[in-house]
This record gives sequence, C-alpha cells and structure tokens, in this order.
Amino acid sequence: MTAPVGGDQVSIDNFAFAPATLTVRAGGTVTWTNRDEEPHTVAASDGSFHSPGMGTGATFSRTFATPGTFEYVCSIHPMMRGTVVVTP
Repeated sequence: MTAPVGGDQVSIDNFAFAPATLTVRAGGTVTWTNRDEEPHTVAASDGSFHSPGMGTGATFSRTFATPGTFEYVCSIHPMMRGTVVVTP
C-alpha cells in the first residue's frame, strides 16, 4: 500500500490532534484536517507557522524543510497539543 498523495495526515477530532506526535522526513508535508464541529487552528509554539481558523472539513498544510521538533497548539483551545518530529 502506498502513502496518500500530499504527505502525512493529522486529524483534528474530539478536541484532539491524532496522532498527537507525527514523524516525517525533512521536506515532508503535513496536512491537518478539522473533523470537529468547532473551529480550530494549528499554531507553532515557536511562532514559525499559524493556520487560519479552520471550520469543519477545512485543511491546513505545511512543508517541513529542516529537521527538528515542532510543538503546536490550537490557539482557540490551547489544551490541544501536538508535535511534528522532522528527521533528516
């Protein structure tokens, strides 16, 4: 089975990011999809990226060019936390 086109996926469901930690290779693109009835955002803790408010079914994608660990939250619901780990 091949990976879906567009890279790795994170679902926003029941006020949680799933998976909470995702590992991708440098140059990989992560796509978040909001499956909740409430709006959410994807906001890097270090300020390096921030999605617009996403309604139900909306998506946000970001390509991670450099290795590192990128923690993020929903700026509307800061108890929602996730991490993208980028490997070389």
